[in-house]
Amino acid sequence: MKRTSLIAATVLVALIGASCSSEPEGPSEITLMTHESFAVSDGILEQFTQETGIAVTVLRSADAGTMVSQAILTKDHPVADVMYGIDNTFLSRGLDNALFLPHTATDIGSVPDGLRVNGDPVTPIDFGDVCLNTDPTRLAAAGIEAPATLADLADPAYAGTLVVEDPSTSSPGLAFLLASIATFGETGDYPWQSFWADLAANDLRIVSGWDQAYYGEFSGGSGEGQRPVVVSYATSPAAEVFFGDLDAPPTDIVDDGCFRQVEYAGVLAGTQAEKAAGQLVDYLLSRTFQEDIPLNMFVFPANDTASLPDLFIDYVPTPTAPVVMDPATIGANRERWLAEWASVVR
Repeated sequence: MKRTSLIAATVLVALIGASCSSEPEGPSEITLMTHESFAVSDGILEQFTQETGIAVTVLRSADAGTMVSQAILTKDHPVADVMYGIDNTFLSRGLDNALFLPHTATDIGSVPDGLRVNGDPVTPIDFGDVCLNTDPTRLAAAGIEAPATLADLADPAYAGTLVVEDPSTSSPGLAFLLASIATFGETGDYPWQSFWADLAANDLRIVSGWDQAYYGEFSGGSGEGQRPVVVSYATSPAAEVFFGDLDAPPTDIVDDGCFRQVEYAGVLAGTQAEKAAGQLVDYLLSRTFQEDIPLNMFVFPANDTASLPDLFIDYVPTPTAPVVMDPATIGANRERWLAEWASVVR
């Protein structure tokens, strides 16, 4: 072989070897699938980009239930890399359909055990309590006292006052159904099915999601409807203070029958950017993102080292005994409960 050919061959082999041994560059952009209530301050996602060089595109679904259904339908060709907003009412559906890749978040040790799932298949990001909210002014004008318990709502005095979200499509709606099941049980003189039958007879209104229930049907605060009782969150009165620049909340919560809701993030199976997706999950649990959560999404950060704003300290009540239900229990019974619920209220 000629010397020039030998040199050329040697260079070619070296170039091929270098190409094979070097790692491919990471993605310049990944997609975050979330729900319609996702909100962050300007610059928060951009800070992740500055730290990693990876831009984040946000893909919003309607409610959490719709988001999970979309992810299941597209799991063989996922439309996103990370999901944020699947909660403990829908988590079992995601796990049963193998939606997530294993990932242990960097700051997982900062999350209380009560929020974590065995094995950490997903990462807790925030939590809040789904509670009945009331409009005291409208109730008083009608000569009705605010309900003290869930059972009060079955009284004819509360006819036409309650709006709830459909539990088959809405996570707060499902949370409220689960709270009623935990409160009344499935057997005895007054099981949960009887409670819902009484609600239906009491002119219950059911809508598809939280936005329609709170802003469209509820009469209190920023709601524009006529019904003074709605399924919402323990933080909703504080949100009214914040956005309305008020000195006191115009709405109240009912302490009985609140449900502890935990939202998670996870790396979606099938992503072509697993490492980058894991970095985003880590960032969602970082103090930077966690301390941005309360005044944007009005839930509590899962990272217990994150500081809370004064608004949460001053105006967010802590329910006495929120219902906590294991995701596995929900998964084992959810479809049956939903079918029974539909047969009662339709």
